[in-house]
Amino acid sequence: MKQVLAVGGGAAGMMAAAVAAKYGARVFLLEKQSRVGMKLSITGKGRCNLTSAEEDIERFIAGYARNGQFLFTALNAFSNLDLIRFFQEHGLDCKIERGQRVFPQSDKASDVVRVLYENLERLGVDVNKSQGVKALLFQDGKAIGVQTQKGKVLADAVIIATGGMSYPRTGSTGDGYRWAAAAGHHIIEPRPGLVPLVVEESWVSELQGLSLRNVRATAWSSKGKKINEDFGEMLFTHFGVSGPIILSMSRDIAEELFQQEKVRLVLDLKPALNEETLDQRLQRDLALYSRRQFRNSLDDLLPRKLIPLMVRLSGIDPQKASNQVSRQERKKLLQLLKEFELTVVATRPIDEAIVTAGGVDVKEVDPRTMQSRLVKALFFAGEILDIDGYTGGFNLQAAFSTGYLAGKNAALLYG
Repeated sequence: MKQVLAVGGGAAGMMAAAVAAKYGARVFLLEKQSRVGMKLSITGKGRCNLTSAEEDIERFIAGYARNGQFLFTALNAFSNLDLIRFFQEHGLDCKIERGQRVFPQSDKASDVVRVLYENLERLGVDVNKSQGVKALLFQDGKAIGVQTQKGKVLADAVIIATGGMSYPRTGSTGDGYRWAAAAGHHIIEPRPGLVPLVVEESWVSELQGLSLRNVRATAWSSKGKKINEDFGEMLFTHFGVSGPIILSMSRDIAEELFQQEKVRLVLDLKPALNEETLDQRLQRDLALYSRRQFRNSLDDLLPRKLIPLMVRLSGIDPQKASNQVSRQERKKLLQLLKEFELTVVATRPIDEAIVTAGGVDVKEVDPRTMQSRLVKALFFAGEILDIDGYTGGFNLQAAFSTGYLAGKNAALLYG
């Protein structure tokens, strides 16, 4: 029996280790933290958006911002439906929510970690926690093990599943990038993916904590090119904006910011109404509250926290009687509602990102096996690869699918 070594106890590493054991290898899993699945246990605000229920593989692949086609074999080998079935067979039912998002029925990410860990135990994987790796070991162009804090661990195949650089307190500190580079791999510069955005306007702090639903956001480059557009829920913070649609758009916005350009983010606060219909609505509200001051006439139209800012930005005298608001003033307010503009100047740091964009260049990894094209017996799985998806469970599915393929081939090729 040959030995497979998996480094990293996250979603990809635990899946890889389990599958390698299932295919007959003796498997050691090394995790530098005191417990496995630390990042997994906090994903989805502790609920864990496991995957997407989208069944068409081409549409599923469209859920990745970069190198989605690289995942074609992995997704066919272990699909989103296979993942759902895996958890159900191990006693954890799943449910589908808005946007095809799949969660455990219990709404507990800890249950996902528990199922994965119990599966490792059942398959006889030797899990070593608090076991930091210092370097990969090579001989004659082949990976032969790792150097840990406690000594050498030798193996017939090594799987690197150490994640990216987001949420470093969970153990994702970029170690795997250094090892891959030492093996000769090109590392696409790690950048934040799915990350909140920082805006230039100082008044945004007044809106901190305000969540808006059914908003359309459109991002434009300084040259007038549309970067991205999304519809749904967003959140204002003390530094800028966050929430589901902002995170989904952040990958493309970050690419533009990487070119040292500011990005114009335009919010349509009333996307269900065209300008003519919205203008009629405004006239109706102003007439309904004709005896009120203008600042007190927008309660039916906007969240209370947003009203003072909108009144100020409109330039309309807040104490003016509502029935005295002019047609020109109303048009300015209408424009604000349909084109509420923010200037994005940066993303939050990579350690605040949900996922890392960049990583090991996938051109140097065989998509059929997840084995390095440069070093024999070296495999990669999960976020360490230059693959990142939008929100909706795509990133975890990539971790599970690449982990599955890496574990299977590490065992079959060298088992």
